[in-house]
Amino acid sequence: MRIRRTATTLVVVLTALVAATAAATAAPTSTLSGTSATGAPYCGITWGSGDRAAGTLSSAPLVEVRTGRHDCYDRVVFEFAGTVTGYSVGYGETYTEGEGLALSPYTAGDALLRVSLRAPAYDDEHVATVPYRVGDHVANVLRYRTLRDVVFGGSFEGYGTFAVGVRARLPFRVFVLAGPGPHSRIVLDVAHQWQE
Repeated sequence: MRIRRTATTLVVVLTALVAATAAATAAPTSTLSGTSATGAPYCGITWGSGDRAAGTLSSAPLVEVRTGRHDCYDRVVFEFAGTVTGYSVGYGETYTEGEGLALSPYTAGDALLRVSLRAPAYDDEHVATVPYRVGDHVANVLRYRTLRDVVFGGSFEGYGTFAVGVRARLPFRVFVLAGPGPHSRIVLDVAHQWQE
């Protein structure tokens, strides 16, 4: 009698374990790229969230920073008076240029993109080419789905720095566009979500 009761209990426990394992296997699982095993990429976006870097140092000064809202992502555009190709963008703490002050306490958002532009925010005579001071919030991102803040971290020895606050660690891409005219732009897009 005791053997039968023990065998019945064992069968019930094993059945529960098999059911739990099957449910866990069927549930969506996260992968390194941020997509799930069962979900499709959001808007076909497969950018990921790893660091991006390209290009070389330029003397073309930064002249404007703009933001825009799109169906699948929010955008930050850095425009320069000349040809610029260099940048480094990744998630993590951002520090002011020349001082090393952490910007995370002053930047809205649950995740922080550190944007290092390989070009200055001043001209050849070291006159500022943008109306920003270190710590200025340079964009109004009210009603944006992903962007929460864009803070100027300063310009030092030919580099310009920004802290871009976002809602969460989300996929992003960075690319360079020529124009308008002799100008060029470094564009940062941050997706609204990982998957459908």
